[in-house]
Amino acid sequence: MTLLETTSAAVISTQSVSRKPRRWGTRLGWSVTIGAILAFLYVPIAVLVLFSFNTSRSLSWPMEGLTLDWYRKLAGNEQLIEAVGNSFYVATCSTILTLVIGVPAALALDRLSFSGKGAFRKLVLLPIALPGIITGISMLILFRMVGFTLSLETVIIGHATALLAVVVTQVYARLQRLPRSYEEASADLGASGLQTFFFVTLPNIRSAVIGAGLLSFTLSFDEIPVTFFLTGRDNTLPMYIWSTMRRGLTPEINAVGALIVAFSAVLIVLSVILMRDKPGAR
Repeated sequence: MTLLETTSAAVISTQSVSRKPRRWGTRLGWSVTIGAILAFLYVPIAVLVLFSFNTSRSLSWPMEGLTLDWYRKLAGNEQLIEAVGNSFYVATCSTILTLVIGVPAALALDRLSFSGKGAFRKLVLLPIALPGIITGISMLILFRMVGFTLSLETVIIGHATALLAVVVTQVYARLQRLPRSYEEASADLGASGLQTFFFVTLPNIRSAVIGAGLLSFTLSFDEIPVTFFLTGRDNTLPMYIWSTMRRGLTPEINAVGALIVAFSAVLIVLSVILMRDKPGAR
């Protein structure tokens, strides 16, 4: 080996050694950053769940002990149980309504050409950009003008109006990636428009519809501003929690929050299972 080759090999070896600490430092920096972001997102949730098992009513550290008494008290709280039922009713009905209106609206935006299409798109997406208090006040004025009595049904209409853009944007984005050749092939084989939608289009946008529905359900379940203006005598769970917290933060509220976290986790798992392709499916 010549002197030049020896020198080149030594330089390459030195560069390789110097790069290793840099790579290690970069990985450590990214790990710390990711850990800090995850801690920022989930440490408050972990604290809430932890204090829901606290023996003492005071939120002081260290905890005095562990107990399930707060969950037992929730089971006997009739007002809370009624509020939970109302929230499920409102979230389910508003989700169904947003899907029934939002999916055809997304199809119209993607497949049809008509005058005023740009204005229609902007008007459909406008409610999600407006503050919830504006939507609530405007719909309250409308319901008062037409003589509607405020109830859970008016809350459903308000939630569906506010969340319609969620379904439209999700489904429209998926339709943009769906090749038109699928529908054209279905039409060439003699399928009607409804058959093409149910057997070709809908299966291909299923995950977007499910995701939009779950997101709409979650947002409706914990919605406060629109609910505050449109609800009547019946309370939803967020309104019950808000009214209870006005008297101070209690372990019962922590227990409710922990149950909502568990319920959200179940929804996520179900969404993953529903959107997973079946074995052998194409």
